[in-house]
Amino acid sequence: MSDHSGLRALSPALLGVGGEWLPVTAGESGASVFRSADATRYAKCVPAADAADLTGERDRIAWLSGQGVPGSRVLAWYSGDAGACLVTSAVPGVPADRMTAEDLRAAWERIADAVRRLHEVPVSECPFRRGLDTMVAVAHDVVARNGVNPAFLPVEQQHTPPPELLTRLTRQVPRRRDQEAADTVVCHGDLCLPNIILDPRTLDVSGFIDLGRLGTADRYADLALVFASARETWADEEQARAADGAFAERYGISPDRDRLRFYLHLDPLTWG
Repeated sequence: MSDHSGLRALSPALLGVGGEWLPVTAGESGASVFRSADATRYAKCVPAADAADLTGERDRIAWLSGQGVPGSRVLAWYSGDAGACLVTSAVPGVPADRMTAEDLRAAWERIADAVRRLHEVPVSECPFRRGLDTMVAVAHDVVARNGVNPAFLPVEQQHTPPPELLTRLTRQVPRRRDQEAADTVVCHGDLCLPNIILDPRTLDVSGFIDLGRLGTADRYADLALVFASARETWADEEQARAADGAFAERYGISPDRDRLRFYLHLDPLTWG
């Protein structure tokens, strides 16, 4: 299936899910996303080639919903020759990246609390792995396929060839592997502000979304992304550093800047 019209034919109707469905977006991966007219459900539909990844996302959502961590729930699933479609409950609220700097500051310690609760889920109970070796293997594949999107890279790296960027990171892997072994938690895997939903009235965290990369990993893989994505809201670097410090204090760590930088630079090489 090569076009999104086929995915629209596959989508919620095949599941017998009632109500009107509105297209939200067609992702670069070939996924089509729909929202129910009453905004209580989402459907994500993919071609057969991507069905295994969507199955993994389904399983992660179902698992995390049983761990006391707020987020969406699996409502329906379809898989066949044409592809797969996953229907989940919507998490009520507003993505954190849509907040003003003032509101994000007011919610910041609550976000730190929610991330800490996620990271406190017992690693022994998590069946999903998203560790450093997995991430590095994915990065090697993406770089070998020339699949890195320069727009995802930090500005200062956008004119550096991705193989060179990966080589720099690979030199650090033994040390980072030791750190991960001593500090593995259940990570979201893509913990940027759009994936953190806030109640706009109370500014509490309503839940986490987009769990396709959830798994055990170094906590810094998550912290690097939440700090970096919040920088787009803060007014300047001084405010960003103050916010990082407030988050870290509430979360309960003294941040390791080199470790944050490593994971921030690795993540863009794993998309493509």
